Amino acid sequence: MRYPHILKIDGGTESMTHDTPDHSPLYQKHIPIHTRSVKGPFRNFKTLVLIVAFAVFFILPWLPWERHSAAGQAVMFDLVTRRFFIFDLVTYPQDIFWLSMLLFIAAAFLFFVTGLIGRAWCGYFCFQTLWSDVFIMIEHWIQGERPARLRLRKQPWNAERILKIGSSHFLMILVSFWTGFTFAAYFTYAPQLFHDFFTGHAADVAYFTVILLTATTYMCGGIAREQICIYMCPYARFQSVMYEKDTLAVSYDARRGEGAAGRVAPKEGLRTREDRVAKGHGDCIDCGFCVQVCPTGIDIRKGMQYQCISCGLCIDACNNIMDSVGYPRGLIRYDSEANLHSDTPTKPHLKWKNLKVIGYGASLVIMMAWLVWAVAHRTAVEVRVQQVRQPLYVVLSDGKVRNRYQIHIVNKTEHEEVFTVKVEDVPESALDLGNLPEIRVRAGKDLNITAKIDLEHELAEHTHEVRFVVTPHSKPEEAVVREVNFHGQQEAH
Repeated sequence: MRYPHILKIDGGTESMTHDTPDHSPLYQKHIPIHTRSVKGPFRNFKTLVLIVAFAVFFILPWLPWERHSAAGQAVMFDLVTRRFFIFDLVTYPQDIFWLSMLLFIAAAFLFFVTGLIGRAWCGYFCFQTLWSDVFIMIEHWIQGERPARLRLRKQPWNAERILKIGSSHFLMILVSFWTGFTFAAYFTYAPQLFHDFFTGHAADVAYFTVILLTATTYMCGGIAREQICIYMCPYARFQSVMYEKDTLAVSYDARRGEGAAGRVAPKEGLRTREDRVAKGHGDCIDCGFCVQVCPTGIDIRKGMQYQCISCGLCIDACNNIMDSVGYPRGLIRYDSEANLHSDTPTKPHLKWKNLKVIGYGASLVIMMAWLVWAVAHRTAVEVRVQQVRQPLYVVLSDGKVRNRYQIHIVNKTEHEEVFTVKVEDVPESALDLGNLPEIRVRAGKDLNITAKIDLEHELAEHTHEVRFVVTPHSKPEEAVVREVNFHGQQEAH
């Protein structure tokens, strides 16, 4: 195979051809990307999402909320008492199916949106995108616009470079630290953590968590940035299987941009669109702004690439340039592969009528409906009754047959509750709960009770199930009934 080889001769270049092997490196050295700022609707939307996301993440742990059995914090994941507080909703480990449904809904929603508009999650909502965006804003604020940052990178390490780059990274570390601290604040009472953390009295795990998240947030958002999206994120690799020909994605209209003679910069005789069309040139003036604003450093004009996160910033940049030269907008736009290659392209629009997208949408609706129903019909008390199976039954000296049961009661309310346990279908006197004066369960706690049922031999032979009725005193109408087996000598016949 023949490869072109470039040699410098007298300050110029000469193209030569040699039979040389391809020695492509396995890992390309990181080249820092210095993005240019841009204005437009996609940039505005990204900023809006960033503000809302940061407001939710950083404010929620500090919102007060009146509680009777835990700290007054609106959102708190209390691992000590194994309770998750989300405003008035209190969840327990027994509600693990809710988390399963949430994860399923998140996955289905991701696939559904990707089938319609590509990598919208990556471009606007991904945590890596949000924090990288903030760190890039810090660089813009301190170091200046793209040309100033490029100049700063090339100059020697003087006072200006040390001050600007050092202060930029110092602010990034501060944001990373507060990110880690906020994450830790979700798992305990935030004001108390703040006091204990800075007075040296917090738990070791708090310091470890904050330090770990500070380091990883700074490395991912401040140092690695696009390398996380390109090399580490699996979604960038398997997204192609979720794309359809009608999926909207950030696309470059090559037919309009290149024309028959290719793109060329405006110059004498090629400034108006009519002159360019007459000479076979497209609307792309090869300004490179679409590349300069891209956070992953790709050239969208080379077609669809897995590195593209569909943020739309190149659309804003190109539209601004088209406005400045008087050409129509939309040279770079959200469009589908099918429409771009159509003989008569139409205005881009969502096309959801395909089996894959409909399947994702149906799954999403069903699981969301199930989750809403489950949360709306949750009970304040959870009761499990299990038979002690070693042995299944015991024949007492007086001929009675005894079965033993383990009753587990979870009080999901915010107040202490007293319960009454009874049995149905058998004499009330057959139930023995030991010497418990009353069954009292504190708020957010659980209690295990051992119960015995002793039946006369004749009754035991005809009894196959018994029903336990657990009634909270505060809400007797919400009594919980559990039916369990009763084993006796009839099993041996």
